[in-house]
Amino acid sequence: MSLVGALPFLKPRLSPSVSPGRQRRHTLPASEFRPLNTQDAISVFEIEKEAFISVSGDCPLHLDEVRHFLTLCPELSMGWFEEGRLVAFIIGSLWDQDRLTLDALTLHKPKGSTVHIHVLAVHRTFRQQGKGPILMWRYLQYLRCLPYVRRAVLMCEDFLVPFYQKSGFKVQGRCSITVASLTFTEMQYPVRGHALMRRNSEAIGFPQTVPSPSPLGTKTEKYKLFQLSTALWT
Repeated sequence: MSLVGALPFLKPRLSPSVSPGRQRRHTLPASEFRPLNTQDAISVFEIEKEAFISVSGDCPLHLDEVRHFLTLCPELSMGWFEEGRLVAFIIGSLWDQDRLTLDALTLHKPKGSTVHIHVLAVHRTFRQQGKGPILMWRYLQYLRCLPYVRRAVLMCEDFLVPFYQKSGFKVQGRCSITVASLTFTEMQYPVRGHALMRRNSEAIGFPQTVPSPSPLGTKTEKYKLFQLSTALWT
């Protein structure tokens, strides 16, 4: 499967030109959006730990799980970098059922048409700056460029429903995943592909093949994503 990114949602890192007779110092882009890779996993996990441990006592994705999804489906992730530093990110995977189940927390279904958004997080230094909604907007616009994606889904606590409604998500109903007395709302965003955008999106290449799904183990009593909690408000 050959996938390409879409400008302006993802921008390639450009090497600065060198003028004849003088050497220009290399500088990183002031602001860059790109897919994540396994080399970004530690930075991702560090942001997660700070954002979630104090709130829920656990992270949405542990380090091995971050690497798992960034190996299987890096094209469904997006990182926001400021001068080379990761400041916010989204990690998703494909799902092939109408509603989320426990398996959706650990599996990537290559033949699915639903993108399950596992986690959105923003570095503490960059919160309260609107980066969360901006990153979500760019991510959803990018998904429109992927011809096999029909919708995006996520699960969140009830108090976050208005936040995601502002991004265009609609309530699908109560999520079947519960933890003790906690219940969650499942939300979806209809993704409509744009042929013109796909024809003109040849700036970034993505992996041509996606490995088969591999479970990371069942999670019954633990909600592995204290999904998109207070720490995600930006």
